[in-house]
Amino acid sequence: MANQVVRVPYDSSSDSLLALRDTVLRGTPVERIRVADVTVSFTPRTAGVDGDWALTLAELETELPPILVHRPTMTVIDGLHRLRAAGLKGREHIAARFFDGSQEDAALLAVALNVAQGRPLSQADRVCAAQRILTARPHWSDRAIAVVAGLSAKKVSEIRLRADDLPQCERRVGLDGRARPLSTAQGRELAGQLLTSDPKASLRTIARQAGISPATVADVRDRLQRGEDPVPPRQRGVLVADRGRRERDREQDGEERGAEARSPGELFVIFDALRRDPSLRLNEVGRNILRMLDACSLVARDRQRIIANLPPHCTGQMAELMSGYSELWQLFADELRVSEEGRPAPERGARVVAGRTW
Repeated sequence: MANQVVRVPYDSSSDSLLALRDTVLRGTPVERIRVADVTVSFTPRTAGVDGDWALTLAELETELPPILVHRPTMTVIDGLHRLRAAGLKGREHIAARFFDGSQEDAALLAVALNVAQGRPLSQADRVCAAQRILTARPHWSDRAIAVVAGLSAKKVSEIRLRADDLPQCERRVGLDGRARPLSTAQGRELAGQLLTSDPKASLRTIARQAGISPATVADVRDRLQRGEDPVPPRQRGVLVADRGRRERDREQDGEERGAEARSPGELFVIFDALRRDPSLRLNEVGRNILRMLDACSLVARDRQRIIANLPPHCTGQMAELMSGYSELWQLFADELRVSEEGRPAPERGARVVAGRTW
């Protein structure tokens, strides 16, 4: 069978890496390879292979999914426990798919795969993974790294602030693959000039010309209408460095205070990562949470169609209800962030075995 070469460009976005994980690699051919030919050089699990977990897999009668191997070095990208289980069972061969990209890309792919499937990574493992990604892809936004590493964007921002010797990038690549400047001061000034000369121009037209997001243009327009400087004081050096960097991180992803929310596509990427997590899929509470989030995803995608088909006499009540729920959701988000700060990720093993994910 001809080998299918799958490569990830060095400057790939997190979105393309996730697509590789979720769809592209599944289409590559499965081959039988000698267990003795495979080596282990990298794992996102700081504690290494869990011998008890490997023994549990070895006792299963069902065929385990293929491991993923980096062809140039014949090292395991995903499937260390399956490889150990094959050795415990005395198997000489194992099913495998191959990846032919660089070692750096293979390490990133290992993180993305272990976050989304199999035995969940611990909180410490995810932090180490984020640190690795920051070193390899410092130009990725906090939110892009967070989705791959299985952390919150706030946590990644904290890790970035503590990191030493990271190269300074003028632009960062967001979840949508678009590169945006860390500081939008110049773009805001240009947008202000363009809006002054042509007040009827669309937000997207101004955004393209100024090199900033439509949400930032909307904020510039609102500031001009209030007679304020199009560039907020925080971008004129008023705030301290760490807070200023957090503000710039939010802006480069198109999210500013008072501006429009994240795009439905960005929200779906986050939701997709959650619904693939075995610890949510394989218990009743987790499934209820995913059903709730799926309904939210529907609203994010189709809110205009929902509004168009809503009976006129219901719109006022719906608006009041949504406003109330939005406050509750914000409170819920704040409580989750507080919880994340001090609670380690639980270990979840037995449920994963029952669900036949590895």
